[in-house]
Amino acid sequence: MNKKMILYILGKMLGTEGLLLLIPAIVSLLYKEKTFIYFLIVAAVLMAFYLCFGRKKPENKRIYGKEGFVIVGLAWVLWSLFGALPFFLSDCIPNYIDAVFETVSGFTTTGSTILQNIEALPKGINFWRCFTHWIGGMGVLVFVMMITSLDTDNSMSLMRAEVPGPETDKLVPKVRHTAKLLYQMYFVLTIAEVIFLMFGGMNLYDAIVHSFSTAGTGGFSNRNASVAFYDSAYIDGVITVFMILFGINFNLYFLLLLKDWKSVLKNEELRVYLGVIAAAIVTITINILNMYETIAHAFRYASFQVAAIITTTGFCTADFEYWPELSKTILLMLMVIGACGGSTGGGIKVSRFMILCKSIRQEVHKMLHPNAVTMVRMNGKKVGADTMRSINIYFSAYIFILIVSVLIVSLDNFDFATSFSGVLTTINNVGPGISQVGPTDNFHAFSALSKIVFSFDMLFGRLEIFPYLLILSPDLWRKRF
Repeated sequence: MNKKMILYILGKMLGTEGLLLLIPAIVSLLYKEKTFIYFLIVAAVLMAFYLCFGRKKPENKRIYGKEGFVIVGLAWVLWSLFGALPFFLSDCIPNYIDAVFETVSGFTTTGSTILQNIEALPKGINFWRCFTHWIGGMGVLVFVMMITSLDTDNSMSLMRAEVPGPETDKLVPKVRHTAKLLYQMYFVLTIAEVIFLMFGGMNLYDAIVHSFSTAGTGGFSNRNASVAFYDSAYIDGVITVFMILFGINFNLYFLLLLKDWKSVLKNEELRVYLGVIAAAIVTITINILNMYETIAHAFRYASFQVAAIITTTGFCTADFEYWPELSKTILLMLMVIGACGGSTGGGIKVSRFMILCKSIRQEVHKMLHPNAVTMVRMNGKKVGADTMRSINIYFSAYIFILIVSVLIVSLDNFDFATSFSGVLTTINNVGPGISQVGPTDNFHAFSALSKIVFSFDMLFGRLEIFPYLLILSPDLWRKRF
């Protein structure tokens, strides 16, 4: 294993985070807040790491898949540990484990929180909190690839380890160019949302932080009541549309730029994703109709929450804890399904569920017709054996981690709905659960052990388990590797 190259890339990663911390420092200065000094202190420490480890590239520059997974896994942990320091040093979150939980939730775009009075936070701290969503949405390594020459020889190993979904494709031959294209589309959509929200009456600061959270499908807000604070059908509608847009595979936006409408319209995952959203909205609207004055009100709240949950954004405009059991069950199912592969959304991903369903159908067909030659296809292409094996292992690991996490969290003696939905919402990077972690509650009452478990669950969910399975494998660290 090329440890020197791993250390070099991590040094460069930490230096980049140091530069990013200057942005909320500037915001703090603009609002005349003393918290800017804490951002500068952490930024200086991170730049020192860069100067020590990230300047001189090793002679052996080659890395492979295993190094890619190790770099991605360690980078996200280190970014979270250092990113938590401004919260902790400023005393906005006095407990460091709580600060790490909040930061992991930000970078992984989960949106779960331990804060009980968000509006009391300084503007700069709140900006950093939501900015972590925007950075983590497309991936911290993808971001660094976009602004540096990190990918010179082998960045596909890094991108494959970080971009969510069963498969990762390059849009153009150079991976750095792919990263730039992804972020250009990401940036344009974010700016578009900022403009639309300002037309709805939001001030610039609120529009930016909510657009950060929508783009990263995270759900942090600078308001205690989340988006419900604005009580605006227009704002709800704008955020609903953009949540759905950010839950779509960004490769399809590239195809739209090429005017390849046919491929986009024929994309199976997109059609299923939109179909599930439509079916869930109609069902929940009918189910909650007697709770609202008109069908328009029921549709407004149903569509917002469906979009927020399936894209794993986690914004709230209604306390769905009081909705009928059918509606809550549908939301829990959407929480597991998640958004499209290659999007900023979390969850298991629509494409994985589709491949799983198709493989079950294939097995049934083979039982009925033993001599028939069948294969699983997605968008007209054969799904390879490696992809099938990866999906099966992913599902197995997912269930195992879910069970173990629920068992550990249950030591806090909360009711089953709270413990189970708390683990489910963090491992799927959604944000709110049900019962005592519902849309109007949060995770502050859990023990330090549970918060550590939740933090690892968020990282497992965002990086889709494999990087950390590899890091925890003793074989990886043996000298022959």
